[in-house]
Amino acid sequence: MRATAGRAAAVAGTVVLTGGLGNDAFTLPGALAAAATAGVGLAANHQVLRAPTSVRWTAISVYAAPHAGCAAVLVGERLAPEGSVSVLLQAAAIVLWTGATWYLRPGLTARELVDEALAQELADAVEETEETAVEPAPTYETPQARWWGERFAVEGGVAPGTVLLQHQQVGEGCLAIVIGAQKRGQPVPDISKAGLSAELDLPEELIEIGPVPGRGAGVRLLVLGQRPTAEVEAGPGDSDAEVWAEIAATAMPGVELIEATTYEAHKELT
Repeated sequence: MRATAGRAAAVAGTVVLTGGLGNDAFTLPGALAAAATAGVGLAANHQVLRAPTSVRWTAISVYAAPHAGCAAVLVGERLAPEGSVSVLLQAAAIVLWTGATWYLRPGLTARELVDEALAQELADAVEETEETAVEPAPTYETPQARWWGERFAVEGGVAPGTVLLQHQQVGEGCLAIVIGAQKRGQPVPDISKAGLSAELDLPEELIEIGPVPGRGAGVRLLVLGQRPTAEVEAGPGDSDAEVWAEIAATAMPGVELIEATTYEAHKELT
């Protein structure tokens, strides 16, 4: 529809310009008609009027160029001197205007400029959104923290949403690990002992998950492996105190074991 209207306007402009070669009566009405056509066309092309600021005035200028050219040729015909050479020059100007308007199609060109600008803005917005949405890769202070973060704390892992805070080799074949929640103020999520057992290929009875003495639910203590055995002459509870002393020496300095309770596991649980 717009293409047909544009072609019709080009033909009408050529007719008006040709009539203006020998009759000055076409000058004023023709110029006013060109201005009115440009105004109506722009008003109907909301896409051009609402184009991005970077190309809005360029698109409007391109759209209005043939109308302004038609008015300029009409004024030139009226001001041109008499003579055959002058008429030939005016006719050449009419042919040039008609050819440029017909083949270049300024209205379509203006809309294409707007479409390209809108597509570029959309691409920039999507790229900016993607850059914003991409979370920075986590940083790890120690290789052990990286090992925990990339193997256990990943989404779908055994302990998602956790970080390794401290670790300590308590004895031969026994490792103590203190983990915490990634978000401050949040408890450490439940960790599946069976999942840890499968991931580490370690029997479940050699895995202990419990609170850290003196700390809240935002941290948890994992003991992996066989705890060191206490000396025979050691009194009740000394084993737990000694083990915790070894853990706290580096993992939780300054934290003292206040009380430990031992439960005898039923045979069917072991």
